[in-house]
Amino acid sequence: MEDSYQVIVVGAGFAGVAAAKELGRKGIRVLLIDSNNYHQFQPLLYQLATSQIGVSAIARPLRSVFRRFKSVRVLTAKVESVDAAERSVTTAEGRTLRAEVLVIAVGAVPNFFNTPGAEEFAFPLYSVTDATRLGTGLTRLLDQADRSPDGSVDVVVVGGGPTGVETAGAMAENVKYVVSKYFSPGLAARCKVHLVDMVPSVLNMFSTKSQSYATEHLTKIGVQLRMGVGVTEVRKDGVTLADGSTVPAQIVVWAGGLKAGDLIANSGLTQGRGGRIDVNPDLTAPDVDGVYVLGDAANITDSTGAKLPQLGSVAQQAGKWAANNIIADLRGGTRKPFSYFDKGYMAMVGRGAAVAELGRKRHQLQGPFAFLSWLLVHLALLSGLQQKARALFSWLNGYVLHSPAQVVVSGPVEKDPPEQTPPGTA
Repeated sequence: MEDSYQVIVVGAGFAGVAAAKELGRKGIRVLLIDSNNYHQFQPLLYQLATSQIGVSAIARPLRSVFRRFKSVRVLTAKVESVDAAERSVTTAEGRTLRAEVLVIAVGAVPNFFNTPGAEEFAFPLYSVTDATRLGTGLTRLLDQADRSPDGSVDVVVVGGGPTGVETAGAMAENVKYVVSKYFSPGLAARCKVHLVDMVPSVLNMFSTKSQSYATEHLTKIGVQLRMGVGVTEVRKDGVTLADGSTVPAQIVVWAGGLKAGDLIANSGLTQGRGGRIDVNPDLTAPDVDGVYVLGDAANITDSTGAKLPQLGSVAQQAGKWAANNIIADLRGGTRKPFSYFDKGYMAMVGRGAAVAELGRKRHQLQGPFAFLSWLLVHLALLSGLQQKARALFSWLNGYVLHSPAQVVVSGPVEKDPPEQTPPGTA
């Protein structure tokens, strides 16, 4: 393997893959580095955790993605450090690689906001590993509860944004339809799903109408909402809220926010909100030459100076835009400030229920039409024909027949759910 490249891209998320593809189309010599050998479709991780789809629907091998891009080399390795000033990266094996242009698209890590017990006991939902670990924990608890006449499973989802709403909705519908069908109606009746956030309403970035629709539907399918009160502690047996009350639970899912990881903190770049890098309008990092920062590692602004949300669509568009600016760098052209095409927001609330606010003017849809729009958009965004076909089959099977993918997951669970105490014992 060579030690130097025209471009090194660190991270194979939406931004990194989009950048590497665009550069590969132009024959630029690229090294794409990621600790995983696959690209994951993050918006559907909650469906993997709730057995609505399988791993193969949302994870595609990187070498399959880039098999037609001869100038792009994929390296599966953990990057231990990034030196922005030197435009170099050092892997866990101790090898240092340099580039004319460095693209940092390393994503983010869960932000627990220093909440006691959260990092130790809560399940984040940001990777395939997170999703399979959560799915394993849920399956074990349900199997355990099924052995007891009074067994139950309680889940707390922390965070009322799209991830939290989609996760809570999927879990509640699993309880209503799948647990009732595959285990027993009695067990389903004893299981509870709670959604907690310090903000007063779910989907804070959406309109009041969308918030109301989501609240009504979540309540209808059995989600117990505790809005306007934050979580002050996560324990092995539940959470404590800011008003002093507690919510018992064997599983706590953390969907409460993200921040930049240690690679960014130790890169030599000045950090802004959320530990991310406040990039220039052309997506370059400030105060250094030849470094771009993209995706969840960056705070990106639109043409008005407003901060853009941490969305996959922002990351994808930024990746392609950065690639064109890099080509201009390498060929003596002129960079252009990033111009984001705002497609709007979407969130699944449950079977046949979603909210969508499309385009800059935020044309609003709620209910079945928003649900179909959500399905079509996410189907189109999935990488690879096989992934699209698997997701479509899983959705038809699950939403029409209430027959889940029943993903088989195994292996150790770092945050094992606690054993339930049998009735009548201390």
